[in-house]
Amino acid sequence: MRKITLIVSFLSIISCNTSEKQNSQDFDFTTVFEKSNGTETPTYPEVIAFYKNLAEAYPSIHIQEIGMTDSGNPLHIVTLNPDAVFDFEKIRETKRVLLINNGIHPGESDGIDATMLLFRDIAQGKINAPTATVLVTIPIYNIGGALNRNSGTRTNQNGPKAYGFRGNARNYDLNRDFIKNDTKNAQTFAKIFHVTKPDVFIDNHVSNGADYQYTLTHLFTQHNKLGGELGEYLHKEMHPQLEASLEAKKWDITPYVNVWGTTPEKGWTQFMDSPRYSTGYTTLWNTLGMMVETHMLKPYKPRVEGTYELMKSMIEITEKDGVKIRSLREKTFAKQAKQKAYPIHWKVDTTKVTTFDFKGYEGEYIDSEITGAKRLKYDRDKPYTKEITYKNYFTSTTKISIPQAYIIPRGRWRVIELLTLNHVEFKPLEKDSTITVEVYHIKDYKTRTSPYEGHYLHYGVSIKKDIEKVVFKKGDLIVKTDQKAFRYLIETLEPEAPDSFFNWNFFDAILQQKEGFSPYVWEDKAAELLNNNNELRVQFQDKKKDTAFANNWYAQLDWIHKHSNNYEKAHMRYPIYRVLK
Repeated sequence: MRKITLIVSFLSIISCNTSEKQNSQDFDFTTVFEKSNGTETPTYPEVIAFYKNLAEAYPSIHIQEIGMTDSGNPLHIVTLNPDAVFDFEKIRETKRVLLINNGIHPGESDGIDATMLLFRDIAQGKINAPTATVLVTIPIYNIGGALNRNSGTRTNQNGPKAYGFRGNARNYDLNRDFIKNDTKNAQTFAKIFHVTKPDVFIDNHVSNGADYQYTLTHLFTQHNKLGGELGEYLHKEMHPQLEASLEAKKWDITPYVNVWGTTPEKGWTQFMDSPRYSTGYTTLWNTLGMMVETHMLKPYKPRVEGTYELMKSMIEITEKDGVKIRSLREKTFAKQAKQKAYPIHWKVDTTKVTTFDFKGYEGEYIDSEITGAKRLKYDRDKPYTKEITYKNYFTSTTKISIPQAYIIPRGRWRVIELLTLNHVEFKPLEKDSTITVEVYHIKDYKTRTSPYEGHYLHYGVSIKKDIEKVVFKKGDLIVKTDQKAFRYLIETLEPEAPDSFFNWNFFDAILQQKEGFSPYVWEDKAAELLNNNNELRVQFQDKKKDTAFANNWYAQLDWIHKHSNNYEKAHMRYPIYRVLK
């Protein structure tokens, strides 16, 4: 079995720590945020300089470069470990890892400032350092967006004065790229993720949508999708602990208000984070993921302060429950191998809801002075507390049987690159082999009519299954599902899954027929075929009972062609094969 591993030399890790630390008094660690009284956020160079100085002054801090971004600048991680051990293989022997991602949308800069303050305060002893948890942060993930600084594109947002842009250096939204890996940013994130192997993951954001009283909202990965004991822990223990901890600090928090174009008092449905999103991706390896979503209309200062307090609370929870979290993750990995089916589509479970008191503002629809149409207007002079319904239970609608393995032709190099990047274990065939496999044919699919992150996404996929003996070539890959990349394999290689490689257009070449026929030639051959094949002739006559088919001479010839040996096998034939258990 070949196992893809990542070595330090491959990552070109560049340490910014030195054996001799400078005196902390040599540096001014007052941040731009503090100097501006909570109205400004630092530039990208200022952020990196801050962490490099912090690493120079304090042995508990380590900064290093890992991989490249689309901007041409390297991506950094900063690690905080009071033991001054920064080898993650050694760290995981005794401690848990909490990874914090910032600036995926650099205009949403709250986490950038809050994490700078958090790491500094821990290093300086202003707050207690975690003893069983190592903190890792990506200071600014979307460097290209951070360098594209402006003061206008966050139309709905109340500060800071200047900030980065949502799109990266190639104008990709990086929080849609974790599965498809179109950007160097996402490819480097995968390296970071598989080096650090975090137990808990936080991605810091700022919300859009409705108006309400809260500064803080949280968006945990969907607990039913995570599933099992780990999902139960997230839903029944981690989530309530976070809310209770913040309430004790006098910080109100509510689940992310997934409401658009209307008011929240009727309740809402939890956001379902598929693997294109950060927490959907990290969940594929049983990492407990959550997004922080501060409210865009609140002033910048309390948004940063709230993010700071939320991260402190998550550290405290990870410290207290770290052994349990690690144990549940390992149990989940072990149980995956015994599963017979895997859910790939979900819907809201209407039999279960959560109710809680929500603090909002009254809203009404009034006449627009611009358009004359009705527009939504919130009245902050009319706050309310109302019980609302939160639909945060989901049930699966489609399950697929789990194969023993997938076989991937060696020519599918783009897929193989992503499997390698994501530490998928595989073994190449040592010689040409005939293997009985399940073969998919794409029966039907739909395609979005508008571009989305560089793609025209497919959806609504249905398949036809056949069992065939297929000749595979030496070097084709056998990828067993009994491995830690189990969820990743199912979510990417099963074409019906929402964020499958098929739906992201990796295999669009199979949807186009490469060889056809000239009708004047095929007419004679088709007639001969029908004369010599009574079963096919009966099927053809039955098909002609369809009036539209009977009135379309080309469709008739094409139907006969597709039922002949002249029709190419590759058309609509999914090029990943399943070895059944």
